[in-house]
Amino acid sequence: MRWRYFKQHVFFAIVRLAAFSIVAAIALFLLYIIINGIGAVNWEFLSQPPRDSMTKGGIMPAILGTFYLTAGAILISLPLGIASAIFLSEYAKQGSVVRIIRIGINCLAGVPSIVFGLFGLGLFVVFLKFGSCILSGALTLGFLILPTIVGASEEALKAVPQTFREASLGLGVSKWQTILHTVLPNALPGILTGSILGVGRAAGETAPIMFTAAAFFTTRLPKSIFDEVMALPYHLYVLATAGTNIQQTRPLQYGTVLVLVALVLGVDLIAIIIRSYIRKKKRW
Repeated sequence: MRWRYFKQHVFFAIVRLAAFSIVAAIALFLLYIIINGIGAVNWEFLSQPPRDSMTKGGIMPAILGTFYLTAGAILISLPLGIASAIFLSEYAKQGSVVRIIRIGINCLAGVPSIVFGLFGLGLFVVFLKFGSCILSGALTLGFLILPTIVGASEEALKAVPQTFREASLGLGVSKWQTILHTVLPNALPGILTGSILGVGRAAGETAPIMFTAAAFFTTRLPKSIFDEVMALPYHLYVLATAGTNIQQTRPLQYGTVLVLVALVLGVDLIAIIIRSYIRKKKRW
């Protein structure tokens, strides 16, 4: 008996240590970024375009470009992801074909982002002749995060008790109305979780937008979805690898990382607040 309790305490100690290590690593990373980047972040840095070979000025075009690309990706992938999850969970006849589709979705979720970038270059930029622009980048990022949203949405739909559907159908409500008014509201917190993961990945990717949307340098703000844009991940890549003033731009690199992390965390926090509000509203 004592040996059993001893093994239990050892196991819990290992789990706590692993959790603490992860939290400590993230905290140290954020602290390092804040210490090195906070000095570069000011109003000029956030509101002005780069100048003097990107060694001075700010990152305002890159902030707006990242927002446009991320928002476009979510607008494209979220409806498609939810619709696909509804079909797979509620309408598709479960069998080998659906299993193959799910395996394909899981495989796509693990495909390197550079492959999606080349896919977007070939399809949207070259074949459909959209050119390197916001639309091509948003479509590419949308397909990149689509498997994540489909998988999370399908799991959220499956988590809704079957009795909810049976009760609604028993009252004479159609299947579509049951899904729309009963299943989806209860699955929404889980769907938002997938969306949070998608937003974080879309905002931080460099390879897909490098081929489809990102400009090396521009001070002109986009006027339509067919314009190129700067983006924070690609701008950071340029600052860290291109040019002859890499050391001079080091503070700007840390400042760009800090703004990118803050932007992603801010969007995720908004989604988390909405998810918590929906859950509380359901309890009421």
